[in-house]
Amino acid sequence: MVMEGTQTAPETLAVVEDVFEGHATDIEVEDTGEDTTRIQRPWNPDQIRVNTSQFSLRNILDQIDEGSIELAPDFQRLRVWRADQKSLLVESLLLQIPLPAFYFAEDKDGSFRVVDGLQRLSTLHAFVRGGTDGFALGKLEHLDDLKDLRFADLPVPFQRRINNTQLIVNVIDPTTPRGVTYEIFKRINTGGTPLNGQEIRHCMSSRRSRDILHRMTHTDAFARATGGRLTNHIRMNDREMALRFAAFWLKGLVTYQERPVMETFLMDATELLDDRKQVPDERVAELEAAFERAMAHAYLVFGEHAFRKWPEGENWRRPINRAMFESWSLALADPDHTADDLRVRRQAIVTAARQRMTTDVAYLNAITSSTADRGRVDYRFKAAVADAGAGR
Repeated sequence: MVMEGTQTAPETLAVVEDVFEGHATDIEVEDTGEDTTRIQRPWNPDQIRVNTSQFSLRNILDQIDEGSIELAPDFQRLRVWRADQKSLLVESLLLQIPLPAFYFAEDKDGSFRVVDGLQRLSTLHAFVRGGTDGFALGKLEHLDDLKDLRFADLPVPFQRRINNTQLIVNVIDPTTPRGVTYEIFKRINTGGTPLNGQEIRHCMSSRRSRDILHRMTHTDAFARATGGRLTNHIRMNDREMALRFAAFWLKGLVTYQERPVMETFLMDATELLDDRKQVPDERVAELEAAFERAMAHAYLVFGEHAFRKWPEGENWRRPINRAMFESWSLALADPDHTADDLRVRRQAIVTAARQRMTTDVAYLNAITSSTADRGRVDYRFKAAVADAGAGR
């Protein structure tokens, strides 16, 4: 093991790109050093309030149409089931096979967000209420005579059977702390591939924060700085990048140092963005302008290597590094940096940054392993600020 502060060539320079369902994601695998499988903050079991209720599918679909139950729009991965999966789910209802219980989290205004069962509800809503945009039944194992039929084409008794299907729903009471709800979400979600942290935050959040992160990641500046492959990322890594920037921009590095748990920090930032009182629209506009400025500056200085490890002597483009993204984007968002100033100092900044990525073992560790560690977060942020000031 190489100790921080030594000058031995570190093994941490090795880069591993994240792969999802056989496709490279252009994101470097991150080792935060946090054990996300254990309870970070033990809570009193009395804080967990979950009530079990029974609803007809018709009632659930009505609430979806009314907006009382939100199916987390703009979350493409969860809504993409294969045609045979969709058909077999509908067939289960027609055969009166009970579905596994659903989990909802109730908000203070009485609305619900789906904790577990989003794929199933999205599928059933598309079939029953989709109209001409819905899907026809495909692969069926027992009811072959219903193949190629849409909901409206089914015999009325079958339509009634689907609508009257009783669903068991475990409802998380709104008095349950958000952190506890997040932990429940992680533990009970059963929808295919396990959700990552940002996917969970997206499903738990309100429309306001989702819209903010969407706007931040749908600008030409963001697309250029991230190589054009990150926008609408299949694992929502684009939204996580923007959220990390927002979290440190709004809350500050000192706040993170007081409670250095990245998942908690990002969940708190999501709640802030959802709260118009704490982060009014004017503040959001400033946040979005700062983020776009950071993206433009990053591309101006580093070009296609922005937010990627780029040691001296090597010029191939590595995947985006999350730790570098959050630290460098904050450094380059500083209004003291203008495009004209950075253009003049560009070579000095690039030289300083590449030298650090080549010889500074402590820095390489800070952007590669145990990246959520208090000391390593502090080190990489100060390093980015120092290198961004090179040539002055």
